Amino acid sequence: MKKVRWGILSTAQIGTKTVIPAMQLGEYCDIVAIASRQLAKAQAAARQLGLPQAYGSYEELLAAPDIDAVYIPLPNHMHVPWSIKTLNAGKHVLCEKPIGLNAAQAEELLAAAKKHPQLKVMEAFMYRHHPQWQRAQQLVVEGRIGKLRTVQSFFSYYNADSGNIRNTAEVGGGGLMDIGCYCISLSRFIFGSEPRHVCGTMEYDPRFKTDRLTSGILDFGDGTATFTCSTQLSPYQRVNIYGTEGRIEIEIPFNAPPDRPCRMWHQRGAEIEEIALEICNHYTIQGDLFSQAVLHDTEVPTPLEDAVANMRVIEALIRSAKGGIWV
Repeated sequence: MKKVRWGILSTAQIGTKTVIPAMQLGEYCDIVAIASRQLAKAQAAARQLGLPQAYGSYEELLAAPDIDAVYIPLPNHMHVPWSIKTLNAGKHVLCEKPIGLNAAQAEELLAAAKKHPQLKVMEAFMYRHHPQWQRAQQLVVEGRIGKLRTVQSFFSYYNADSGNIRNTAEVGGGGLMDIGCYCISLSRFIFGSEPRHVCGTMEYDPRFKTDRLTSGILDFGDGTATFTCSTQLSPYQRVNIYGTEGRIEIEIPFNAPPDRPCRMWHQRGAEIEEIALEICNHYTIQGDLFSQAVLHDTEVPTPLEDAVANMRVIEALIRSAKGGIWV
């Protein structure tokens, strides 16, 4: 088998507009089916994307014998239940972030995955696979900024639409779950360890009851990470990584454009080098890396344990903000 045959659970826009077209460009991905709880929606998406098969229920897709792996862009509260159902159907799982609503859910999925050791499961943090992040990690590991001391990240957009699922508290909406999870993930990725203590503050929208402005401090023992994320601020994103001898700045760290080179800057002493990365699509890279792990029965790039660890930090920040204490 030279390609992995993929099915998609739901016609969510992140899938139909962004992820699926990117995966279709991959060398090892063959998108063969999409499912919706409304057959007409699935058929429309299949026509739009040129897919051969559409299903009117998620269960039908999972039962299809010609699908090897499933991409899950469902709402946050459905991630773990449907990931487990997909595993039980004998199919590999690539599930959107955050992996669940809390650490207990993430651990439930990890336990389920261990019952199916032949199947691959990964949280879809696409940013990690982009060359700019691989380069940043390499510069830090090689000591090119001296000793890593602190990471600062910012991620915001403006969305006050009451009908948008990101503004629905009971299904895992809000800034921390939607975009703050990136800030936490990248900090753990760059430090290569887990924070010892965290401190968070969260401001909630009075209508939606979701956090619209969240800031956090992560104490890694030998350094810190600070971040702010917001669902009701002018759109912006940036990451700065500081060491004793230099720094790294990533211009578009999360929504890296697939149609032009990304830029980052490496400063050491007084010298600043601008690094232009080749044009690429991190969703295409992610799909191919996961598919190769399936085809060759090798480890996925980011183990599921990493998703569990990220959820633990998210949960700790929420507890910190509610209690006004370090956790």
